[in-house]
Amino acid sequence: MASHKSTPLLKDELDIVIPTIRNLDFLEMWRPFFEQYHLIIVQDGDPSKTIKVPEGFDYELYNRNDINRILGPKASCISFKDSACRCFGSTGDSKSEIIITVHVVDSDGWMVAKNPSGEDINALEQHIHNLLSPSTPHFFNTLYDPYRDGADFVRGYPFSLREGVPTAVSHGLWLNIPDYDAPTQLVKPRERNTRYVDAVLTIPKGTIFPMCGMNLAFNRDLIGAAMYFGLMGDGQPIGRYDDMWAGWCIKVICDHLNLGVKTGLPYIWHSKASNPFVNLKKEYKGIYWQEEIIPFFQSVKLPKECKTVQECYTELAKLVKGKLSSIDPYFTKLADAMVTWIEAWDELNPSGDASAKLANGVGK
Repeated sequence: MASHKSTPLLKDELDIVIPTIRNLDFLEMWRPFFEQYHLIIVQDGDPSKTIKVPEGFDYELYNRNDINRILGPKASCISFKDSACRCFGSTGDSKSEIIITVHVVDSDGWMVAKNPSGEDINALEQHIHNLLSPSTPHFFNTLYDPYRDGADFVRGYPFSLREGVPTAVSHGLWLNIPDYDAPTQLVKPRERNTRYVDAVLTIPKGTIFPMCGMNLAFNRDLIGAAMYFGLMGDGQPIGRYDDMWAGWCIKVICDHLNLGVKTGLPYIWHSKASNPFVNLKKEYKGIYWQEEIIPFFQSVKLPKECKTVQECYTELAKLVKGKLSSIDPYFTKLADAMVTWIEAWDELNPSGDASAKLANGVGK
């Protein structure tokens, strides 16, 4: 793979989405990796506040007033005062194939990590490598990702499955501060992740996972219409479940459309944990509800007639309303917002999505 000193990979086909409430001084650390890509900054909170961006970056900045202007009444589906607002960045302004999200909306510190040799990790390059190589959701390879240099399919791996499937999502991890929920933060306040595991693996078909939006990339053409982070934060009974909600939804749809999700490399350095007591207030209903939400997603079967991401997501919204609204009226509101999101996506992206081209893979 090329180093960050050479011509950037996919220079005109990759956008970086950053939800934030603060100045973006941290970009100086990422300048060698970010400055030749387009940034889409979604300003959360007070739209009258000026967000400062270091000079030399190519970017568009959207605040709540811009969201309301562009989406009109459908802006109601975009969360306010929560990192879930990041999904707006992949709707209209971005027409790039690959989206990478960077989480700096609150006190979290998203910094360049170093590999065991002491070299800065080019997270973008690894995400691109993950997304441009196939996934293996139908049969687990014990050497992890067989498409990496120095690896291959092990003895006993069916040759009929070695072509793999397109990769829709690349889920990176973090060194230093783990991505824990509030109760775990409280009982393990000093725990740090110091293990650099040099591995990428495909999450198997039928397996749901807790997606973290802090270090995430996805193929917008393949799964962008389902990358909706829900209604969270201000005015909602739950927060800090936006990325996990999106992760549960996209995994069900990826399984249905024969797409892959990879996790592992790249690492970023998570330098600053958010307040566990504040987090507990945001999370407590989610911690209770997830005991019913996760079995729901584990059991979801989408009809074979759903052959595009939009069709899948609209059907999933119906199932959410029908199966989860008994938990709390919030899920009726969330299901309606999911439909509104798809309507807004289709208005801003009239050409549809690339998943329609993969219709022949549905149900495999």
